[in-house]
Parts: sequence; C-alpha cells; structure tokens
Amino acid sequence: MNKGKDLSNYRKNYSKSELLESQVPENPMQLFQTWFHEVEDSDAIDEANAMTVSTFGLDGFPKSRVVLLKRYNEEGFIFYTNYTSEKGKAITANPKVCLSFFWPVLERQVIIKGEAEKIVPNMSDGYFESRPRGSQLGAWVSDQSEVVASREFLEEELKGLEEKFAGKDIPRPEHWGGYLVRPLSIEFWQGRPNRLHDRLRYTLQKDWNWTLERLAP
Repeated sequence: MNKGKDLSNYRKNYSKSELLESQVPENPMQLFQTWFHEVEDSDAIDEANAMTVSTFGLDGFPKSRVVLLKRYNEEGFIFYTNYTSEKGKAITANPKVCLSFFWPVLERQVIIKGEAEKIVPNMSDGYFESRPRGSQLGAWVSDQSEVVASREFLEEELKGLEEKFAGKDIPRPEHWGGYLVRPLSIEFWQGRPNRLHDRLRYTLQKDWNWTLERLAP
C-alpha cells in the first residue's frame, strides 16, 4: 500500500496582523469590505472574490465548491450559477449554506453562515448582459452537473448555439441566475503567533443588531 506523504512537519508562523475587539466596527459587512479591499490592494491573489460554497446535497452529504462572489452589500453576498445544478437543487431543498474565503497572503479567513435565496430576475438579467458572449453561450450549453458523453459533445452544442444566436442578443436562460446569501453569522479569522489565532464572530440577533464574541483558537 502506498504510504503517501507525511505532512506533519509543515509549519508556518502567523504574524502579519491582529484582530482586536477595539479595532472592529459594529457591523461585520464594514469589516468584510475593509478586508476585501486590503486583499485587492495586495495584488498577491489572482481572484480575491473566489469563495467556497458549502451545501447539504440531496444524497445527505455536504459538498463544497469554489465559485466567484459577484456583489456584496448590507443584505449579503451574491453569486451566480445554474439553478438546476447540483448546488442549485441542494439550495432548493435546504437554503442553509456556508461561504468561506481564504486569503493566505494576509493570513485571513472569513466564514459566513446564512440562507440563500434567488435574486429578482431583472438583477440576473443585468448581470447576464454584462458577461462576455462566450460566457453567455456557456450558460446555455452546460446542463451543469449532469453526465455528458464527451468534451466533443459540449463543443458541438456550443457551435450550434453560436450559429443560432449569430448576430443576435443572447437572452438569459431561465435556469441560470443569482443567489443572495443573507448572513446569520460571520466569523473573521486572523492568523497569530503560536497558534493563538484571533477569531471574532458576529451573530445576527432578532432585533437585526449584531453581537460580537471572541472564540478560542
């Protein structure tokens, strides 16, 4: 049997920053915005908006995959996908999801628990119209998460749609659009020396205010 590789000696000392209660705002979305801008300004991450979306699948197993955050505001976090995909079906069955960002260049993580809901169609229309034409066609071609016979099958489907929509605007497929994840808790993780990491968790209360707690590392 292959013994694999022992990773127990992988070590890193975290020392780039700190996260203290006295330094954070009352609203976690303001802190998220600050952190996101700092990651963007670092120029060390290709896609600062890459995030992991975790759902409970119809088979009972949790599943995580990386998607791209396309907008965030006081209401929450928006991403786009195929509504009939595996993740779309999972969200329909159980809208409770987890989003996570990992920005190693700043030794930071953000973990968001919330509930996902479809955004209004005109918002999905507006974003779809802003996408490159190839991405628009891709949304039509891909019956996401379904088994396909071959790569050649997808390429033939794409060719047929290129001919169908030649010289025409490409409408948004009804099965494709955005989700808004409304956060119920947001945890900010900052790496610190000796594994005494800073973990601050905001939790939304019934009066729509946020409470702040420190978690043991």
